[in-house]
Amino acid sequence: MTERFRCAAAAQAVGEPRYATASTVRRWVLVEQPGPWGIDAVRESRMPSAASEALVDLGKRLAARVLLIRRPGNVASDDTRVYIAFTGARDRWLESFVVHGVPDVLDLDLDPLRNGGRVGGEVTVGPLLLVCTNGRHDPCCAEFGRPVADALGRAFPDATWEVSHIGGDRFAGNVVTLPDGIYYGGLDADRAVAVAGAHRSGHIVLDAYRGRSAYPFPVQAAEFFLRRERRLDGLDAVRWPGRRRLDDVRWRVTFATPSGAVDVEVVTGREPVARQLTCRTEQLARAPRYSLVAIDAAG
Repeated sequence: MTERFRCAAAAQAVGEPRYATASTVRRWVLVEQPGPWGIDAVRESRMPSAASEALVDLGKRLAARVLLIRRPGNVASDDTRVYIAFTGARDRWLESFVVHGVPDVLDLDLDPLRNGGRVGGEVTVGPLLLVCTNGRHDPCCAEFGRPVADALGRAFPDATWEVSHIGGDRFAGNVVTLPDGIYYGGLDADRAVAVAGAHRSGHIVLDAYRGRSAYPFPVQAAEFFLRRERRLDGLDAVRWPGRRRLDDVRWRVTFATPSGAVDVEVVTGREPVARQLTCRTEQLARAPRYSLVAIDAAG
């Protein structure tokens, strides 16, 4: 029997770096919806079709990522929890609502989110721990994600949710924290609990770090290199004031650090060999690659 291809196992086998792979998202709408999710989770769940289409339209209007969430073990509740988050480079916040059903989400005034404004929900400190478990979208999300969700659910029951597709199937098990917008990948159950514990204490675990969702990919790469070289693991030890494109492949990114402003120059490229990057598609592609050129005091 031919062994089934699994993109996460393949990525681990070739040692693909995880850094600079966080989906670029700043506006989030999370809606509790127990039960099975399809490939397109919002449209393929148990919510009424009119509500699902309205949620899709809402996401487009707000330029927001609309995701479904459920408690580990697919435990249903009488009410529907809704989280709204903004994960900007400088401003980050998380608010929540409890409504009586998915259609009631559409009655919330969420328009301020379009410009990063708060929407009047209950202020939530966080961090939420969102574990991708949408196996219909990619089998690796379920096979690697569900043990992670179960472990985090036992360790941090109030903070942990399963979530629909967040990007980067080949880095499963994947965890996103809100309102920080931090992506972690390549986690198993034990590692996830350790990483979440460190994160809750204000520290980034760099070997599991995929990046911050507020940052473009070259900035994510530059931040990773700076944190690695200067051993800066504090959650807010590195802040991004700006970047400049030097040519087609080179970027200079400026960061503020405890010891002063720093410029990081990176080169963007692609893997030399194309390969299958997800379980659902057999199309071959060359994954992005980033190289550090220099780290210097900002001039």
